[in-house]
Amino acid sequence: MSRASALSLHTLPPLVQWLGLALLAGAFGQLLKFCEIPAALFLGPMLTAILFGVSGASIRLHRQAFRLSQGCVGMLVAHAMTISVLTTVAQSWHVMLFATALTVLLSALVGIGLVRFAGIEGSTAAWGTAPGAASAMVTMSEDYGADSRVVATMQYVRVVCVVMVGALVSGLLGVDSGVHEMQSSAVALQGSNALNIILSVAAIAVGVVLSTRIPAGALLLPLLIGGALQLTGLLQITLPPWLLALAYGAIGCYIGLRFDRATIRYVWQRLPAMICGSLLVISLCSLSAWLIAELMDKDFLSVYLATSPGGLDAMSIIAVDTHSDVGFVLAMQTLRLFGVIATGSFFARQIIRLTAKIA
Repeated sequence: MSRASALSLHTLPPLVQWLGLALLAGAFGQLLKFCEIPAALFLGPMLTAILFGVSGASIRLHRQAFRLSQGCVGMLVAHAMTISVLTTVAQSWHVMLFATALTVLLSALVGIGLVRFAGIEGSTAAWGTAPGAASAMVTMSEDYGADSRVVATMQYVRVVCVVMVGALVSGLLGVDSGVHEMQSSAVALQGSNALNIILSVAAIAVGVVLSTRIPAGALLLPLLIGGALQLTGLLQITLPPWLLALAYGAIGCYIGLRFDRATIRYVWQRLPAMICGSLLVISLCSLSAWLIAELMDKDFLSVYLATSPGGLDAMSIIAVDTHSDVGFVLAMQTLRLFGVIATGSFFARQIIRLTAKIA
């Protein structure tokens, strides 16, 4: 027996593989959370599962578990749909619409550049550069034929870049950014009302069951159901932290276990281009933020956080910690998230078509 085959995890019983994955993924996720790494509860399990995948693990997470996890992410996004957010959107809808369209367009242009110069497949580049919630973009990319492994890498490279640049900008502007508090308040699905928890979980289950024939429906239907129920006052979306941790972990493991050595080589060769693409999008969004701040007579930091192509939770919490206009940041980030979810497949098709013509 060769050394490679002796070290391969596929020789171990599946139960042992699952136990090892669960223990190591949970421990690594908590370690990254302790180190204040963005999206720690997703990245820890995904990186652990990648290690298992390239080591020959034979286990695979069932797709239905992945779909239920998508539903949890959809309900998490729906939690951001509040009356105050909608009021802020109504007051400045024209500026927000312009900023959202500009950010999406700039990201699409960077996606075309990555296809042209880094050799990334069109649909994968489109979803990888889409400036929506990273977890939502990863889960949706799976349903539109993109390589969710590469999309996850691109999205979270950008998230890390955005958070680091956001902290740097806050420091340069003389504002103390309490990024260490981000993880504790990121979800903000507070409350222990048992009925709200049951109804929230039931809405996820119903949305997932009804979405079998809808692209990205496992994310979109719970989002729409939860948002409608919350806005009408019938439900206060409440999800226990352990359920969200399981959902992020399941998505991370589902993606990570599908990595193999060839995929790792592919990602590693294109990592510099991914980082450059992320920094380019951030720079272009910073320029648009300066323009919008001048037009609206608002402070630059609030507009910068509102237009930054980072996660809705991370940007909102940095806004709280830096005493920026939280309502404005949350409203614009939410509007962009829904815009990207609604137009993501369209831009993916356009990037594929344009890059095919250029080639």
